[in-house]
Amino acid sequence: MKVFIFGLGYSALHFVKTQSAFFEVSGTVTVEEKAQKLRQSGLACFVYSGAGYDKALHDDLLQAEGIVVSVPPMDAGDIVLQDFAAILAQCRQLKSIVYLSTVGVYGDYKGGWVEETSACAPVNARSLQRLKAEADWLALGNALGIKVSVLRLSGIYGPGQNAFVALANGTARRIIKKDQVFNRIHVDDIAGAISLCLVHEQAQGIWNVTDDLPAPPQDVVTLAAHIMNVDPPPAIAFEEAQMSPMARSFYGECKRVSNAALKSRLGWHIIHRDYSEALNTMWREQSWR
Repeated sequence: MKVFIFGLGYSALHFVKTQSAFFEVSGTVTVEEKAQKLRQSGLACFVYSGAGYDKALHDDLLQAEGIVVSVPPMDAGDIVLQDFAAILAQCRQLKSIVYLSTVGVYGDYKGGWVEETSACAPVNARSLQRLKAEADWLALGNALGIKVSVLRLSGIYGPGQNAFVALANGTARRIIKKDQVFNRIHVDDIAGAISLCLVHEQAQGIWNVTDDLPAPPQDVVTLAAHIMNVDPPPAIAFEEAQMSPMARSFYGECKRVSNAALKSRLGWHIIHRDYSEALNTMWREQSWR
């Protein structure tokens, strides 16, 4: 299957790295320097930042059988939809669109469980934009008769982006907020979910892509420090922590996210079921860097 990816960022590039044996992939980045590096690795890459694009991108996109959208929406809406909806309608081989969203669209459930049918009440502008983009992509798929899978991702981690790295570079913090829990998802499992939804005939709709164990964020740092055999950073009360507005906003939501639908209805196999299993595996295999 020929797959075109809008936004070759952390998760999308991990999909390319782990799934390239099954897909012919091309995609976009926002700067020429990154495009050149990816081209040197053999990946067909085009520059697109919402300010126009060249004919080579247009021609390559027309050949796509699958589309992955990893570009976040802006204040004015989803730029990919605005710039490419008409072209997607001309993609005669297009069978599947995968849109990467976030569990942030659910808002705050005060520690309660959410599933795909749970009501969404976003608590910040970013998540409101995501929810609108989800609806717009689903509507486009319906209009074109093309399957659209919306993947709501939990907190993303993996090689180079995890508690070990934060401990190693001195940025790890143990911020304590009573009863706070988050779900997480390893990029290996995001890649697997994207791959599954691209090819599965029943993947239309919204899917939570998350691990099996919601847990307090400080527990992840504590375990990583134990595995590394270093002292964990001191505990800091949430009320006293110096945080950016964006970081603080994450603590304004508390929920437990279910992945049961993706497993039972599509047969998704999760590799890293929880943070403990994942951290131990990453340390043992030295894949955390």
